Amino acid sequence: MRVLRWVGLAVLLALAVGLGCLLLTGPYPREVALDPAQWGKRCEVPLVVAQNDRNANGVPDALDLVKGARREVEIRAEYDAAYYNGYPPEGKGACTDVVWRAYREAGCGLKELLDRDIREHPTAYGRTGQRPEPNIDFRRVPNLEVFFSRHAKRLTTEVRPWEVDNLVEWQPGDIVIFGPPVDHIGVVSDQRRRDGVPLVIHNAGPYATETEVLLSWPSKITHHFRFPA
Repeated sequence: MRVLRWVGLAVLLALAVGLGCLLLTGPYPREVALDPAQWGKRCEVPLVVAQNDRNANGVPDALDLVKGARREVEIRAEYDAAYYNGYPPEGKGACTDVVWRAYREAGCGLKELLDRDIREHPTAYGRTGQRPEPNIDFRRVPNLEVFFSRHAKRLTTEVRPWEVDNLVEWQPGDIVIFGPPVDHIGVVSDQRRRDGVPLVIHNAGPYATETEVLLSWPSKITHHFRFPA
């Protein structure tokens, strides 16, 4: 019996040591050392936007896009992907509604442009082109992806913090699309993190937000557009 008792104590001691090692080593994230040269600094990325001014308000379209998208944040637009007879009510919408409302601020009717493109080039839109549904087509990420692929300027999908040569390609008003499994779309903000990575204005629920999702969204970036190019 004494031998069994000592064996039992040895097993308990081994379990305790193993548990202690687990608590000390995980699952805590690994610390990453920063370059001392970057402490307290900001990555200054030049603002480079085209001077297109569709609504003739004296503001470049790209900055109007940011203003229109940011208004969704300011009014706390509630996430709502329900079907409507065309445009959803103000104050409600999904990620795609942030985009067309941003273009509306610049005087561009994105819905009308998309509907016409589907009518004139149905094969480019696959099943949507076979059975168009104007009440909802402009609110679907895959349709916007096709439209921008056909008409917008394609840009890098890489995001490299602190690298100005890369980050300068990410400018306010750009459109970013994330692929499966969590398809999403947003408008690139004019605000940046300290490392130069821009914020994104989007609506993933419960409300529209302006947040640091460019490198943290659960899906990869598949497209980066600038329209009008």
